[in-house]
Amino acid sequence: MSGGSPDEVNLSFMISMVKSIKPRDSIEAMLVAQMVSVHVMAMRCAHHLANAEDLAQHDSAARALGRLARTFPAQIEALNRYRSHGEPAITVQNVSVGDGGNAIVGNVTQHASVIVSDKNPTSAARNAPKAAGSRRRGESADAKREAQA
Repeated sequence: MSGGSPDEVNLSFMISMVKSIKPRDSIEAMLVAQMVSVHVMAMRCAHHLANAEDLAQHDSAARALGRLARTFPAQIEALNRYRSHGEPAITVQNVSVGDGGNAIVGNVTQHASVIVSDKNPTSAARNAPKAAGSRRRGESADAKREAQA
């Protein structure tokens, strides 16, 4: 590297990376060129960090490397979003549904910790999960509600 411009080896690397990502239009080409430049600069900062001679050089290279390292995945995400026209990715898997079975086609959201409050104490006690120890049948509904709280 001389005078801040890439040498022939770095330039060849950068061009080969742009070609391997295969930009589909000029917007993608510009984004991919930025991505490759950010990667090259991150590697340069990593080299400076490894060869820092004092604390100021170390801190400067570490800060720059951190920023560049956060930028690159954001650029990948931007490219993926642009390529998919802002639509979420779809994962297709093989699913077997046997006779009499049910299948759901579409988006499914599951909430792991949904707590449903029931005003009727008897149905709340009946639907509540059992505690690790056994309970006596004679406990009042109030005691059961306190145990659930």
